[in-house]
This record gives sequence, structure tokens and C-alpha cells, in this order.
Amino acid sequence: MHWKTKEKIIKKVLFAFALSSILFLTGIVIVLFIEGLPIFEEVGVLEFITGKIWYPTFSPPDYGILPLILASLVVTLGAMIIAAPLGIASAIFISYILPKKYRKIVKPAVEMLAGVPSVIYGLFGMKILAPFLSDLFNLPTGLTGLNASIMLGIMALPTVVSLSEDAITTVPKKFRDASLALGSTKWEMLSKVILPTASSGIVTAVILGMGRAIGETMTVLMVAGGAPVMPKSIFKPLRPMTATIAAEMGEAPVGSGHYHALFGIAIVLFVITLVFNIIADIASQRFKEKVSGS
Repeated sequence: MHWKTKEKIIKKVLFAFALSSILFLTGIVIVLFIEGLPIFEEVGVLEFITGKIWYPTFSPPDYGILPLILASLVVTLGAMIIAAPLGIASAIFISYILPKKYRKIVKPAVEMLAGVPSVIYGLFGMKILAPFLSDLFNLPTGLTGLNASIMLGIMALPTVVSLSEDAITTVPKKFRDASLALGSTKWEMLSKVILPTASSGIVTAVILGMGRAIGETMTVLMVAGGAPVMPKSIFKPLRPMTATIAAEMGEAPVGSGHYHALFGIAIVLFVITLVFNIIADIASQRFKEKVSGS
């Protein structure tokens, strides 16, 4: 077979794979909106999003998801408070402090954390972290927003570390050499040259880490406590959006208001993660422009 023919076949196969991905995504979005839009017509978009009571099985039912949205944001923010500084510091350590022979071992090891099933993190949070937090803070239960934040922070670490390290190492070597040649210390070179240049890439890493945290289901279902109430403290049980969908979808009759409300939650979650990804893409493009323009 001639090489030109092979090239055409490969291009067509790759195009088919790319097109199938787009079609699958489009199908998912269509089904999501078909099943979720009826709840917005029944309740109203504003009341659905800002309502403070989630009792979908009562008569009459209450479909307010504000407690669920706030719970998701609380545990995600808590996760980023843990993952962002620890992940960026780890990326700096791997890039500029760790000897090269160990770097090839440490970074893949960190990235392997992303491959651990979320249920394993959930079991760890339930059996190990929950009793520890309960004893440490004298809480009636360790299944709280704090537990979920810690576990999500650990789960987001591989994303933040890997992408931040890539952004830092992408900064041209001439920046580092010029800074050191002008008499800067290693810390001054890192803090005043490398990190500002890589800032857009690091922001991208943190935002994608947030997307990873807010979209996590099994772990928060197991360790957050499962209370669909307004989150008044991170030391109390709460229930994020993903946990609500996972916990209640199996009990909701198909076609019921409860069923459509869960798809409505999925639409809100989809929009939030879409915004995160758009912001991350914009930050990534700015980083590429900053580095390439240098």
C-alpha cells in the first residue's frame, strides 16, 4: 500500500474518532437538557437555584438547590486551600530543587494518585480521617465538609502538581540564566521571574483542579455527611450536588418532578464546570502567548 494511501486512511480514522467524541458529547448535553428543563418550567430557574429547602419527596415538594450549590462550593474551596499551595510548592520542588534522577520517579508517583479509584479515598476518609477529625475537634461525627475538603484536596493534587510543574518547566531557560547572572538568589529567581512568567499556567492548573474537585461524586457521597441543608460550618455534615444526584437518582421515579430536578442539578453542575474549563482555557492561551512572545 502506497504511503499516501496509508496517510489518507489514518487521517480518516482519526477524523472519525474526533467526530464520534463530539457526537457523544452532543448527545449527552441534549439528553441532559431534555430531562432537566421540565423542572425549570415547573419551578422557575430563579426559585430552583436560590431556594433554600431541598425536600423533593415531600408533598408538596421543595426543589431549592442553593444548599447543594453552596456545599459544592464550600468543599471545593476547602480542597483548593489545601491543594493549591501544596501542589504549587511541590511543583517548584520537583522542577528546581529535586535532583534530576529523583525527579523522574517523584512526578510519575504523584501522577499515579490520579489513578486511585475515588471509592478508595472515600473508604480512607470514612475509616481513618473521620474518627481522627471527630476526636480532634470533639465533633459528633467526622463525616463533615472538612473531611470532604481534605479528601478532595488530596485528589486534586496530581492535577495541580503535574500542570504547575509543566508550566514552570516551560518557562525559557534564558529567563533563569539571566536572572542568576544579574545576581539574583535562587529564591528571587523563582519568586520574581519564574512564577510570574508561569502564573497563567499555574492558574490553569488550579482551575482544572477545582473542576476535578467539584465534579467528584463517590468520595463526597461517602465522607461529606449527606445533609442537604444550608452549610453553616465546614465542621458539619453537608451534601454537594454530585452526591445528591448519586444518592437519589436510583429512588426517583422516571419522569417525576424529583427525577427532572436531579437532571436540573446536573445542568447547573455542567454549567459551573464549563465556566471553569473556559477560564482555564483562556488562562492557558495567555500563558502560551506570554512564553512564545518571550
